[in-house]
Amino acid sequence: MNATLSASPLLTLEDVAKTFGGEKKLFGKKTPAVHAVQGLSVNVRKGEILGVVGESGCGKSTLARLIVGLDLPTSGTISFDGEDLTALARKDRRALSRKVQYVFQDPVASLNPRKTIRTILEAPLKHLTDLDAHGREDRLQELLSAVNLAPEFLERYPHEFSGGQAQRIGIARALAASPELIVLDEPVSALDVSVQAQVLNLLDTLKDKFGLTYIFISHDLSVVESVSDRVAVMYFGRLAELGPSAQIFQSALHPYTDLLMRSAPAPGRKELFAEDANASLPDPYNPPQGCAFAARCPAASKLCSTQRPASDEASRTAGNHIAACHHPLS
Repeated sequence: MNATLSASPLLTLEDVAKTFGGEKKLFGKKTPAVHAVQGLSVNVRKGEILGVVGESGCGKSTLARLIVGLDLPTSGTISFDGEDLTALARKDRRALSRKVQYVFQDPVASLNPRKTIRTILEAPLKHLTDLDAHGREDRLQELLSAVNLAPEFLERYPHEFSGGQAQRIGIARALAASPELIVLDEPVSALDVSVQAQVLNLLDTLKDKFGLTYIFISHDLSVVESVSDRVAVMYFGRLAELGPSAQIFQSALHPYTDLLMRSAPAPGRKELFAEDANASLPDPYNPPQGCAFAARCPAASKLCSTQRPASDEASRTAGNHIAACHHPLS
């Protein structure tokens, strides 16, 4: 899915953090605070597919919600083509929705079961565009054609569709307002393998046709490897590694990335690598002072437990491949 990429970033996240809880209650006591995203900085270039991977609970979905404005960052800035997305989310959500859209993990659950597909797809056209009734009808036909669905599907309800068809409808809804960036949060994880391939090929075609940029979030490393231009590896709400997809999968720098690769199922692999079940996990209520992966890392030193590595602590190829690690893999 590689394409010619713009040198300038379309989306920029600078030192973004999101904490849930921590508010003061009666008598001055505070609720426990969960640090979901911590000091995350990354750029997304126009026309690229940035894959985001990591274990459950690493902050992938929180990152997605921050980008589309469903949650607001506790600190840091998120900008889209130079404009502050957080400020835009606060004052004009319609304007934000015209720039960035979201495709959800569960295709059927993301569609209102009481509404026809016509009503579901027409809603963003009514609220986010200036099209009249005739223009909306033309756009509906264009959207269905783009995702390879028949026009008669407009009068049906979500429960009448398979998972793959429902996800196509979800993609059509995301395309309705002609956004530039689409956040795909586990878009094929609920689908059969053959249907996954169909949806992935469709996303590739739509990207070229409409000039889209994707953030592709998934736990399936094989899918991320096949679709992404670059990959961001997250651990405990932080950026562990970032680089071109081929380099990440062929020569990982961070021990955590290497652990993910060795633990993933693959054709022909008879035994899976299994980490010690008693491996120490960081406490989201009390983040460690140093590297969050230190307790699980075989190469960890005293430095790792006392000093948090910068995201470019280890690098290759003139900074295009970076990792937050004091002792990167050779």
